[in-house]
Amino acid sequence: MTKTKEFDLKKIISDAVEKISKDEDLQKQFMKEPVKALEKVLNVDLPDELIEKVVDGIKAKITADKLSDAAGLLKKLF
Repeated sequence: MTKTKEFDLKKIISDAVEKISKDEDLQKQFMKEPVKALEKVLNVDLPDELIEKVVDGIKAKITADKLSDAAGLLKKLF
């Protein structure tokens, strides 16, 4: 994979995470049907191999963001 394609994938993931994190209905749909949610968010039909990478990237980013938020809250307690 070239750097251009990697950058595009990162941008797709970043844009999708931003949109999904701001919309509770999209969050629910993403948890149940990530491919359909992504197609809705991105308004594009991507190849299955790319969709799977995007889904994995979004799940990782959302999990990391939640862990970061939780760690920040814990730091405030101490």
